[in-house]
Formats: sequence, C-alpha cells, structure tokens
Amino acid sequence: MRKKTGSMENFGKGFIQALLAYAVQRDISIKRLCEASGIDYAALQQQKGYIISPEKVNSLWRNAAHFSNDAHFGLHFGESMQLAALGIIGQIISTSQTVGEALSQASTLVPLLTDLFSVEVNYQETSFQVILAYDVQKRHAFPYTFRHMADYLMVFALHELDGLTMEKLKPLAIGLTGTESLREYERIFSCKIHPNQDEIFLEFPMNCLAIPIFTANYDLQKVLIEQVSGLVQPASKDTVWQNKIYNYLLTNAYLYSQSLENVAANFNTSPRSLQRRLKEEGVSFLDVVDKVRKTLSISYLSSGNYQVKDVAYTLGYNDPSAFLRAFKRWTGTTPAVYRQQNR
Repeated sequence: MRKKTGSMENFGKGFIQALLAYAVQRDISIKRLCEASGIDYAALQQQKGYIISPEKVNSLWRNAAHFSNDAHFGLHFGESMQLAALGIIGQIISTSQTVGEALSQASTLVPLLTDLFSVEVNYQETSFQVILAYDVQKRHAFPYTFRHMADYLMVFALHELDGLTMEKLKPLAIGLTGTESLREYERIFSCKIHPNQDEIFLEFPMNCLAIPIFTANYDLQKVLIEQVSGLVQPASKDTVWQNKIYNYLLTNAYLYSQSLENVAANFNTSPRSLQRRLKEEGVSFLDVVDKVRKTLSISYLSSGNYQVKDVAYTLGYNDPSAFLRAFKRWTGTTPAVYRQQNR
C-alpha cells in the first residue's frame, strides 16, 4: 500500500510540473501562477513528499486559464502533452497490443491523476463509448479542475492514440456536460458535439478496438523527452514568435505534423495573425516546421537503431522517399550514411 501511495504522489507531482511547464510555453510566470494558487514552487521542486491540496489544484487551473486568457486551457494542454512524459503510466499503456487493451490499462490509471473521474467503457452494437464518470459533489466543489481536467483527458487520450496507432482516429461523437463555445471542440475532435449531457464521453466505431499499437513512436517520444532541454532555442527579442513555434513543435512532436491552425489555436491567436508575426521576423510557418523536422531527424537517428521509415512516419512523412529527399537537402547525405558517420 505504501508503494502505491508513493506512485500516486510522484505521478501527481509530475503532472503538476508538466502543467507548469506548459504554462511557461504560454508566457505565464511560474512564480506568479504558483503564488496566486497558494503553491510553494520551491517545495514542489525540492520536497519529495510535498502535496498540493485539491483546493490549490482547482485554483491552479483557474489561474492558468485566466493568465493565459484561454478558456480552453485544458484542451490545449492535452494537445501538447506527450504520453512519454507521463513516465511509468506511459510505459504501461505502451505495452498494450491494441487500442482496446490500452483503454483497459488507462481506465485503471486515471485515479493516479485525479479522483474526480473514473473511466468506463460502454460497448454498443456498432460503437463503444469511453465515459468519464465523475463525482457530482466534487464537480461542484472543484469546478475548474472538473472542466479543464475533463477536456485534458479527452483530447490527450485521442491524440496519443493517434500517435501510438499510426492512424488518425476520428470519434463518431463526443458528449459534454456544459454548453461552452463548441468551436475548439469541433476543431480538435472533428465530429458531432453533444453539449449539456449528463455524461462526458468519446464515441468510436467498434472496429477501433482492434487497431494495433505502434510502440516505435512511443520509444521515439521518450528519446525526445530525454534530449529536449538541449534542443530548444533560447528566447530572442528579434525572433520571439519563431522561437515560440519552434520550441512548441519540438517539444510536442506527434505522429502527424501540427497544422498552422492547431498551433495558432494553442497560442490563442488566429492563423492569419500568427503568419503575420512570423513574416515580420523573416520566416514562414513552413520554414519553422522544416527546421524542427531537421532537428528531430538528426536527434532520432543519432539516438538508436530506429528504422528510417519509423522516423519518417513520426515526423509526418507518409512516403519515406520524401523524408530521404528532405534529409539529403538538410545534411547533404542519406540517413544511413549519416548514422554510420556519427556513431
């Protein structure tokens, strides 16, 4: 029992640290955010047994959304967080063979993250629903945690299944308890939205359960997590936005390339405004994407014996030959030759 409690504490602490790291990406001061939420940041970093109360977590979500001026902070945080960043939780999920097994594993692990929700799977004739069951009293006691954590869990689960299956999974529908602006939900989930429901759910076709998990992408995510601190670009007053976008794409690399629309939404701005800001700095969005792909490809190829096709797919190239051409343009040589020269 003691071991389980320690795991819960470590995981909860890791999750809060990940949330704070994302807040920094959104130009929020950690010191200001923690002080406003009643959290001792130094203790969080240094004291192994430091515990944040549910009231302070609720305040943290509220202040993060307020300081970022982002009512969908939880949604955007879920978009940005990688499975590998969750440590042992990610390792357990990554050992699943299929989507069905991964969901079964995840349902037992959600309590390590929050006691507001539990995961249930409701099987129907041609579809199944992943339901976030919740405690009604706690929903009312901690409304900001409830709102943002529910959004986070839904979008994080969907995006990571995309990455682990090498497929773009599309829900049939989602259900929400509120009547918030639905535009961001429509952008992220690309399906029918049912607001003002008694349950929070994601509904998928039944055949999704048998889709196999592609663990190579999880392994590549772990490599990125380990090396990312040495790859990010420092802030510069002349390249503020291109550095922001570069670092965001770098630290949140997924199976598919992040679109201009998705990246702009994560920074709470419009695609046109983001393009204009990058143009003022002398680059385009595609220039930044190309630079990130180059950095990641070199990092991945230098870190292990991953197949070139796996690296290509992870970087968003559906055709490995397109990746080979791009890599030669970046380095003047092929991935195989580069790997041999840099062992």
